[in-house]
Formats: sequence, structure tokens, C-alpha cells
Amino acid sequence: MIIATLAFYLFAIMTVASAFMVIAARNPVHSVLFLILAFFNSAALFVLLGAEFLAMILVVVYVGAVAVLFLFVVMMLDINFTELRQGFLQYLPIGALIGFILLVELLLVVGGWSLSPEALQLETTAKVAVNPEFTNTEQLGQLIYTKYAYLFQAAGMILLVAMIGAIVLTHRQRAGVKKQVIAEQVYRRPEEAMAVRKVEPGQGV
Repeated sequence: MIIATLAFYLFAIMTVASAFMVIAARNPVHSVLFLILAFFNSAALFVLLGAEFLAMILVVVYVGAVAVLFLFVVMMLDINFTELRQGFLQYLPIGALIGFILLVELLLVVGGWSLSPEALQLETTAKVAVNPEFTNTEQLGQLIYTKYAYLFQAAGMILLVAMIGAIVLTHRQRAGVKKQVIAEQVYRRPEEAMAVRKVEPGQGV
């Protein structure tokens, strides 16, 4: 029990410190690396809670796909971060005001938080409904794809619409950029793509 408690505090402190370094690091590549470290520590916390499937999904999906994609995008984009940081002091008062409002809201929520009788009843019902014969992954799948199937599909549709919107917003027509047109390549005739010339001996093309 003591080892589990020490491991919890270790991973929790590392997660909070990594999350802070994500926004405090000057180099965006270092920020992404700290984000990956935060994901790994969060996965370790899920393992301590007994949610092995969520820990695996966090590592495979977020670390293996999302964070690595962020890293590639940051490394490939030619962004002048020094120029972006020049207006930091200009927006500092507004950012401090918004941060203070969010802090007050969090304190109000935490200070007035309490479990209602309905929540306690739901917690008791959920504990009774747990079947020890099934693994954590099987129980989670049965819960998502039976009781919360429509909500799960709705969340997927929202993410799909958000992805399409992001693609549409970032897809801009730029002048001077050559694009590949598959239809023109397919319907191109041989005489348009190559020319046969007779070269005499001793002459160049």
C-alpha cells in the first residue's frame, strides 16, 4: 500500500510538472516532448487505478499519434516564434484577468462540491453491476456500446465535423503552388507527354 501511494504521488507530481513545462518551455519542440512525458505519467496513473485499457489507449493514440503529429508539424512548419512572442506583454493583462476568473470559478466549484444522494445511489448500483468474471476492457466495452452507444456515436460525429471544419479552414488556395491533378494525369495522351526526335550522329539534342 505504501509503494502504491508513493508511486501515485511520484506520477502525479511528474504529470503536473510536465504539464507546466508544456506552457513554460520556450522551444515548441521541448513543449511537445514534455507533453509526451505528461501522457506517459497519466497512463501510469490509470494503471494504478486499474484501468489498463485506458492507459494503453492513452499511450497508443495520444503518444503514438497525436503527440508525434504535433512534433512533426512543429518541426516542419517554418514559424518565427520570436515574432509571435513580441506581443506577449500587450495581451498579458487580459490573459491574467481570464486566468483569475477561471481560478475563482474552480475554487467555487471545488468549495461547493458534494455528492448528492442520487450520485451515491448510482455509485452503489455501479459497484453492484460490476461482474468480476469480465476484464476491465470487456466491462468498459459493454458499457459504452450498450448503455451509451448513441452518446458515443454522437461524440464521434462531433469529432468528425470538427475535423472537416479544421481541414476546410486551413485549406487555402495559394498562388504559385503546383498541385497534382489526377484526372489530367490519367487522361494525358502519350504524344502530349513525350516527343520523338531524330538525332544525327555528332549532334546534340
